[in-house]
Amino acid sequence: MSFVRVSRAAIRVGGAYMRRPQFRPTAVGSQTWTQGFSRAKSSTSDYDTTLFIPVPIKNVNHADDINVGFELTGEPLEKSEVLKALNRFYKRKEIQTLGAENGLDNHLFHQGFLSFRKWIVESDVLPPEVHITLSDILRGSGHVDDIFPYFMQHCKQIFPMLDCMEDLRKISDSRDPASWYPEARAIHRTIVFHAGPTNSGKTYHALERFSQAKSGIYCGPLKLLASEVHQKTNERGVPCDLVTGEERVHAREDGQPSSHVSCTVEMTNIHQPYEVAVVDEIQMIKDPQRGWAWTRALLGLCAEEIHLCGEPAAIDLVTEMMLSTGEEVEVRRYKRLTGLTYLKEPLGSLNNLRPGDAIVCFSKADIFQLSRQIEAMEKECAVIYGSLPPGTKLAQAKKFNDPEDPCKILVATDAIGMGINLSIKRVIFNSLIKPTLNEKGEKEMDNLSTSQALQIAGRAGRFGTHFQDGEVTTMHKEDLQTLHDIIKQPVEPIEAAGLHPTAEQVEMFAYQLPDASMSNLIDIFINLAQVDSRYFVCNIEDFKFLADMIQHIPLNLRARYVFCCAPINKKQPFLCTSFLKFARQFSRGEPITFDWVCRLIGWPVAMPRTIRELMYLESIHDVLDVYLWLSYRFMDMFPDGGLIRMIQRELDLLIQESVYKITRLIRQSESQTSSGTSVSEDEIPRRRPKGHMSGLPKFDEMVEEVKVSPAKHGATSIPKSRQGKEYDSETEEVGSKHRLSDKLVQEGVITQSMLDKLRKEWERQAGAPVKGHYADSDGNMNNKTRKKRGGRKNKH
Repeated sequence: MSFVRVSRAAIRVGGAYMRRPQFRPTAVGSQTWTQGFSRAKSSTSDYDTTLFIPVPIKNVNHADDINVGFELTGEPLEKSEVLKALNRFYKRKEIQTLGAENGLDNHLFHQGFLSFRKWIVESDVLPPEVHITLSDILRGSGHVDDIFPYFMQHCKQIFPMLDCMEDLRKISDSRDPASWYPEARAIHRTIVFHAGPTNSGKTYHALERFSQAKSGIYCGPLKLLASEVHQKTNERGVPCDLVTGEERVHAREDGQPSSHVSCTVEMTNIHQPYEVAVVDEIQMIKDPQRGWAWTRALLGLCAEEIHLCGEPAAIDLVTEMMLSTGEEVEVRRYKRLTGLTYLKEPLGSLNNLRPGDAIVCFSKADIFQLSRQIEAMEKECAVIYGSLPPGTKLAQAKKFNDPEDPCKILVATDAIGMGINLSIKRVIFNSLIKPTLNEKGEKEMDNLSTSQALQIAGRAGRFGTHFQDGEVTTMHKEDLQTLHDIIKQPVEPIEAAGLHPTAEQVEMFAYQLPDASMSNLIDIFINLAQVDSRYFVCNIEDFKFLADMIQHIPLNLRARYVFCCAPINKKQPFLCTSFLKFARQFSRGEPITFDWVCRLIGWPVAMPRTIRELMYLESIHDVLDVYLWLSYRFMDMFPDGGLIRMIQRELDLLIQESVYKITRLIRQSESQTSSGTSVSEDEIPRRRPKGHMSGLPKFDEMVEEVKVSPAKHGATSIPKSRQGKEYDSETEEVGSKHRLSDKLVQEGVITQSMLDKLRKEWERQAGAPVKGHYADSDGNMNNKTRKKRGGRKNKH
């Protein structure tokens, strides 16, 4: 039954009010009591109903509404007496049992009652049938149990999932993920597992078959690996495209797709048929965050041959997974090609370092400290850690690998575990304790696992280099025995593969629950999902974090899902703020242009003077990465990918040069910390240093290159504001996004108005004119900026 608002025009006929027949619900004891109420489930104990957020119901009363219930009963309802009746209704065990039979556990029953009671009390005009029922109860001619049909009706309004629970369960049923990929199930596939340790040649043999095939796809865990395969395959004369989340590179000059493609595993095309597919590092199928991508590639690739490369620990799981598809797995085992010795003595002192040594740390702080100490010993060292841009990592690796370069020591995180070819003689563990994320997304500190230790240690010694045989030890004596104990333990077999809700599943969920937020939809999906013992649902905390961040921004469901999948490090405030501005600008239907992004990041930027400023440049690089990632999904709204990619290259070179001089940055950072001071706003360069750094391409030259050949860079057009104008890097002012004051504003420590007053006071005391801001919080120029730049208006 539905509650209909009745107006005077609808009920008054011929100057008289028509009397509705009285509504009487069936008695409690009747067998037909719950007819018309679909029972959601007999028990709610197997899922968490606290995730069901009540949909708010507004009490809408209009001036022309009349109280039909009052007209029919002839008396108003005394709210205090109604409350007493409702409380008696709530306390009855029979009602609670009946609610449980209709899908209301204790939590939902309580929440539903609170909402129902509030609706009854706050409504000036109740639906006639509700008013009549309550009136009969107050007169003694009805029973409080007669309220249940209306209570249940209300609960289904605030908890719409009660009416569609079975549909939601079917949508979230993940017990047979192989059935999600009908195209792969329609062909016969041969599965070959190349199993072996690091430096065993397993990937080499798989890539040989990849290059020989008429068509093929390589799916790697990192952009660096995908880029390396792309480069080497093209060098062999086999045209191969590169596809990552942020980049598309075509091997053919006409821009047509090649028969071979090298991609990151998340970008795997499961609809395109191939002769051969190579899925690298298949053991990452167990990764709590990214494992779903390997599962999707393994089950969904449409390839005649699928070559898997990875640790033997994944063999049993892959074999079991293929049983559900009716496919057999051929296992090819490999042994390490070179020797690897675990030393019985620790390094002990940095004085014992020798050429070819790589010190592995698990924090940036340790990297900066060690590199500072090594440089103080008049030894050069290369530095590699995860947040460095790929170009900088490769440049540091090249510097370390070059026999002619005096840099013979490497200080790095476990980022060297895969993706970078390094000529390492000895791996030295500075620590064996590594921060990890558990299945709930919580950070934990624990010893390295056997698999992780073997992966990193295996980087020592490389076939075909001047350091063929490798050595492994620790920095500190107390860690040495622990390392030997770790590597003696057998590698635990991988027991489950990761899964992730697909866009189609989320869309179907949203159709059933249109008022739920994206984050709440995902929570309910995970809670209801049924998975086979061979699978688990990946951690989606980052997805939910972005969903909550942009929940208030009006986006259609598909766009919201895509934005939530963006590769964002939620620990970087500037990156998160920029992402939020991207989403807001997108929701307005305004393209996110090159000029807009330059104002957002304060381009061009100055050479960093401290480690903190270097990390800020790294966060700008990540912002540009997110722009490029979005540009391949919303090309019309992120139109300037070519230009963004070129300033990202220039930024990469700037970061490279800064890392070469990292000791000086560390020294300046330490001197500021020890003196209790920090770089003031006036000390941070507001203009690009005069002239470009040695080796950096000039920006106007790069723009000219796009003008000549836009297709080469994927650029659609050059912004009108840049056409026919020379980009002056010496006079273009930089925004102040990286300054401490703006960070305080972003974090809510001070307000913008407070900051403006402080600036005026500072400059008044210094006798300097007050400068206007360069951009507002969304990256749009204000009037003072337009005036300074010759009155150019922002049309975005």
